[in-house]
Amino acid sequence: MRRVSTIAVAGIATAALAFSVTACGSSSEEGSKDAGVGLAYDVGGRGDHSFNDSAAKGYDKALKDFDVKGKELTAKDGDTDADRYDKLASLAEAGYNPVIGVGYAWTPSLTKAAKKYKDTDFAIIDSVVDAKNVASLVSAEHEGSYLAGVAAGLKTKSDKVGFIGGTDSALIKKFAGGFQQGLKDTNPKASLDVQWVQVGSAKGFGMPDRGKDIAEGMLSNKVDVIFSAAGGSGAGAIEATAGKKGTWSIGVDGDQYYDKGLSQYKNSILTSMVKNVDGSVYDFIKSVVKDKKAESGVQSYDLKRGGVSLSYSGGFIDDIKPKIEAAKKKIVDGQIKVNDTYKD
Repeated sequence: MRRVSTIAVAGIATAALAFSVTACGSSSEEGSKDAGVGLAYDVGGRGDHSFNDSAAKGYDKALKDFDVKGKELTAKDGDTDADRYDKLASLAEAGYNPVIGVGYAWTPSLTKAAKKYKDTDFAIIDSVVDAKNVASLVSAEHEGSYLAGVAAGLKTKSDKVGFIGGTDSALIKKFAGGFQQGLKDTNPKASLDVQWVQVGSAKGFGMPDRGKDIAEGMLSNKVDVIFSAAGGSGAGAIEATAGKKGTWSIGVDGDQYYDKGLSQYKNSILTSMVKNVDGSVYDFIKSVVKDKKAESGVQSYDLKRGGVSLSYSGGFIDDIKPKIEAAKKKIVDGQIKVNDTYKD
């Protein structure tokens, strides 16, 4: 029987409240560029306790600081590139500027939209679109994940560690690759079990029950630290580790120790690999609505720039902080070059 976790119930409630827009038709005229900021979430939307929520944080702050309005759309399970394009086009047609696509899955549709709506400033997170009116906001996920691997290597007692990826994309393999290297450099005896929620599909980021099932399987094999880069599916993995004494989860994207939706599990969250998507979203919106000089091209947010980091919330890794900070310094100084892909 399919089990429905408390995380899944919360996700369903959030999805029911999410605002979704259908295609706007094929008007050739764009609206005036003063409607506000358009933000298009990936599957799971606001309330995923992860990637989308981090983008929402930067968006909310920008709207408040710059006194502008905004409109949020969310991709649905099963949306085609044409469906996603219609969402972006609806924002551009209505005069929203800038328009931001949250996640690499928006790449084909945003590429097409940027070509048609040349007077609209676009941004995409976690992908690169080569167009003059697009800012590609990319992070060094592998560098932050290396530090998570260091923490896992020092904290595991069983020398068995797990990684759960939402899908086997190049982006998620950046997380897995950095984590694998940090773990092995720190604890060569440790083994790493890598599993994907949904091979070849972004649906894997919105399946908390499946994330929980995978984590429970790992825990039954004596894995005692699990790092998930799986969006809402990772919340299911966090729920699983909270249910087994002596095991830890590692959060991702936001500092999940402080996530209200995960508060009952926070004492099992060892640390989080924080990807400061909120900062990159905020910076881009600022460049358009306040500075009047839109960022474009590749904007890289690495460890040195503060684009990624490892959290110390909860105090669970305070005892190993000197070793983590030493590894961080070596990466920033160029003494450690971190792998940007997972090697089987």
